[in-house]
Amino acid sequence: MNIKYMLPALALAATSAWAQQQDNQSSGIDKANMDLSVKPGTDFYQYATGGWTAAHPLTPEFSRYAQFDALAENNRKQLRELIEGMAAQQHERGTLEQKIGSLYRLAMDSVRRNKDDFAPIKPLLDEIQALNSRKAIQYEMAKLQNLGVSNFFSFGCDADIKDAKWNLMQVNQGGISMGERDYYLENDEPTKKIRDAYRTYVQNLFTMTGMTAEQATKAMEAVLKIETQIATASYSATKQRDVEGNYHKMSYQQLLTDFPGIDWSTHFLLSGIPAFKEISVNQPEPIHEVEKILADCTIDELKSYLYFKVVDDASSSLSDRFRQEAFNFYNHTMAGAEQDRPRWKRAVGAVEGALGMAVGRLYVKKYFPESSKQRMIELVKNLQEALGQRIDQQKWMSAETKQQAHSKLNSFYVKIGYPDKWMDYSKLDIDENLSYYENMVRANQFSSNYYIEKHVNKPTDRTEWLMTPQTINAYYNPTTNEICFPAGILQPPFFNAEADDACNYGAIGVVIGHEMTHGFDDQGAQFDKDGNLKNWWTAKDKVEFEKRTKVMSDFFDHIKVLPDLNANGKLTLGENTADHGGLNIAYQALQNAMKVHPLGQKDGFTPEQRFFLSYGLIWANNTREAMLRQLVKTDPHAPARWRVNGALPHIDAWYKAFNITSKDPLFIPKKNRVDIW
Repeated sequence: MNIKYMLPALALAATSAWAQQQDNQSSGIDKANMDLSVKPGTDFYQYATGGWTAAHPLTPEFSRYAQFDALAENNRKQLRELIEGMAAQQHERGTLEQKIGSLYRLAMDSVRRNKDDFAPIKPLLDEIQALNSRKAIQYEMAKLQNLGVSNFFSFGCDADIKDAKWNLMQVNQGGISMGERDYYLENDEPTKKIRDAYRTYVQNLFTMTGMTAEQATKAMEAVLKIETQIATASYSATKQRDVEGNYHKMSYQQLLTDFPGIDWSTHFLLSGIPAFKEISVNQPEPIHEVEKILADCTIDELKSYLYFKVVDDASSSLSDRFRQEAFNFYNHTMAGAEQDRPRWKRAVGAVEGALGMAVGRLYVKKYFPESSKQRMIELVKNLQEALGQRIDQQKWMSAETKQQAHSKLNSFYVKIGYPDKWMDYSKLDIDENLSYYENMVRANQFSSNYYIEKHVNKPTDRTEWLMTPQTINAYYNPTTNEICFPAGILQPPFFNAEADDACNYGAIGVVIGHEMTHGFDDQGAQFDKDGNLKNWWTAKDKVEFEKRTKVMSDFFDHIKVLPDLNANGKLTLGENTADHGGLNIAYQALQNAMKVHPLGQKDGFTPEQRFFLSYGLIWANNTREAMLRQLVKTDPHAPARWRVNGALPHIDAWYKAFNITSKDPLFIPKKNRVDIW
C-alpha cells in the first residue's frame, strides 16, 4: 500500500493523543551530556555535547564513537541475543533459523578457520597463476566478479535517471582497493604514510600465500602500478556528485564499439545478466584506462592484480592472521583503530551482511513497537506541512518554481520502520560442510542473482528498501522520490517517546527534514517529482539557487578541521544543505505544534533551546585524527562538530534562542548567512 495516502487519516488519530501527553513528558535534556562551562555562542557543539564526549572516550576498538555507534552497539547486543539463540540449536535444513545459526557458527569457529588458513582460496589462486593469455585474464575477471570479488570496474542495474520508471544497466569505475583516488595521487605526509603502509600490506598478503620475498615485491609493484593508473583516470569524490556528468547512456552495441578492449559479453554472461538493450558507462575515462591496462600490462602483472584482489577480498573470511593483516592496514593505519572488534561482533555483522532482511524481520518483531511507527507517520506529515510553508516563504523563488516544488513535495513516497514484503531467502543455501569463505561466496552470489532478477529489464520498484530495518540511519532516493526511516533510528536520542515535542523535533524532526531537503539540495533539485533528471526551475530561480548554495560551499571550504586540513565544501554541499533545510523545517514544525499545544520551560531551558540542544546532541562523537582525515577525503558529510558549529550560525532562530550577539565567536552577520530553504 502506498503509505503517503495513509498519512492524513492516521495522523489525525495520533495527534490528539500525543498532545495530551505533552505536559507529563520530560524535556529530553540531560545536563550531564552538556558542558555548561562553555558559552553557546563560543562553541555550541562543546556546550551541547561536552559531557557526553567526556563520558564516552574512545576505546581501542573504535576509530570513531558517536551517538550512531552507541545505538549500533545496543542493536548488536540485541541481534546477538537473537542470532545466538538460533545458533545454539539445530534447525531444519533450509529454514531461516538454520541459515542464520549455521552462518554464525561458521563465523565464530576460529579453530577451523585457523586450521584451514588460506586453503579455501588456494584453488582460485592456483587457477589465476595458471592463466596464460589475455583472453583467459578477461574470463577470470568476469568469473571473479560473479564470486563477489570486485576488480577493475563494477557494474549494476539501477533506475535510469532520465527515465526513472525503468532500471538501466550501469558500469562504474572501481578497481582501487583504497577506495578513493586521492590516496594514490596526493603527496602530503599523512597520505604518503598510508600509501607506504599499503605497499607493505599488499606485499605481506603475497608472502602469506607462499610467495618468496622477491616474488612478493614484484607482484606488489604490479598491483600499485595498475591501481595507480586506474586512480589517475578515476573521478574524485566531488566529481562523482555531478549527476549529469556521471551519466552516459548508450546502446549495448555502442558499448561494444566504444569500449572494445573489454570482453563485455563474457562479463555479463558469467554474471547471469540477461540480454539488454541499453547501458550507461557512468565514468568513461577510467573504463578506457582499464582497456589500456588490459592491453599494455604484462600477463604476469595482470595475474598479480587479480591474485591480490582475491586475497584482499577474502581476508576477513580466512584465518586470524589474514584478518589481522587487513585490520592493521584498513582499520588501524587508515582509520586509527587500535584493536579489532570482538569476534562475535564481526560474526553478527557477517550474518547481517548475508541475511540482513531476515535478521531485520526478527528485530522489528521483538524490539519495534507499532506506536513508534504511528508517531513517525504523524511527524512526517507535520514536517511535510512545514516544508510546504517554508517553500511559500521564500522571497527569492518565483510562483512557477514554487508550484513545481510543492508538486514534488506532495509526491514524496514515505517508508517507516520496515518493508511490507520481506525478502525471500529460499534460494540461499548455507552449508556447514563447506568453509566459511565458501558460504560467504554463496551469500554474495545469492545477493547478486536476486538483484539481477529484480532489476535487469524490469521497472523500478518503489517498495524496495535500500536499508535493513535495524540500520541506524535514514535516506532519500531521488529516482523514486522517497524518504525512508528504518526502525533502528527510531529510538533515543533521535526519537524519544518519553520526551516532548521540543526534544523530538530537534532530533528526529531534523532528521526527517534533512531527508526531505535532499529532494531539494544541489543534486536532488535536479530531479522532478517522478524521479527524472529534468529541470523544473525557471532560469532566474536556478541561478539564484546556485548562488545561495555557493555561500554554503564556500563557508565550509574555509573551515579548519585540522591545522593542515580544510573541510571540503563542494563534497559536503548536499549534506550541509540538507542539515540547513532540516533545521529550518523542523523548527517551523515545532512552532506549528506549539500553536496547538504550547510548551514552557523545562529543566531551565525554553522549548526553542531544547530543540537546538537535542540537535547538537545527536552529533556527539569522539574521532581519531586518522579517521578524521579519511572522512574529509571520502565522506559527503561534514565532520560532526561542524554539522553543529557550521550549521547553527546560519539559522536565525538559534541566535534568538541563546541570545547570540556579534561578540560571540560563532556569530555570522545576517547578510553572510546561508538562506535557501
